[in-house]
Amino acid sequence: MKTDLNEKVTAPETVSLTLEGSELFVKGPKGEDRRSFANPKVHLSVSGRDLEFQVKGASKREKRMLSTFIAHIKNMLRGVVDPFEYELKICSGHFPMNVSVSGSNFVVKNFLGEKHPRSVAIPSEVKVKINGTQVIVNSASRESAGMVAARIEQMCRITNRDRRIFQDGIYIVKKPSRILN
Repeated sequence: MKTDLNEKVTAPETVSLTLEGSELFVKGPKGEDRRSFANPKVHLSVSGRDLEFQVKGASKREKRMLSTFIAHIKNMLRGVVDPFEYELKICSGHFPMNVSVSGSNFVVKNFLGEKHPRSVAIPSEVKVKINGTQVIVNSASRESAGMVAARIEQMCRITNRDRRIFQDGIYIVKKPSRILN
């Protein structure tokens, strides 16, 4: 059954919202994030600190899309106030791995004795720090931080060897928690 939906998301006082066309810009004390919310049936509008959604004649598909938009916006609002942080651990038992951040690349040298270094590009909105055997990935965008952490973990994946013996690599040990409300 098709119904009309009106939803509202309120931003914290320290966060500012700007809507240009279908692209939403969120700016907070610890960063900024932007995302496009383009759907012909879902209409967004910003009034002060409130973000209002209106859907006329919403079917199941539009209801799901609205819920997805609201979840993304809550993640954006949370990220600009308290950035998302992934923690990775460097494990090197056979060969001493050399890990560094050079410019906008995360570089691993001497992984399993390889001559050529492996590298991953880091987007400008993501910060990567190395503390001993710990790698910390920070970003206001949940998707960007998760993507960089996953790419670092996949870069050091071992193939053609027994994984019970060769446990070298970089592994995600801590992810940001989910807040349900």
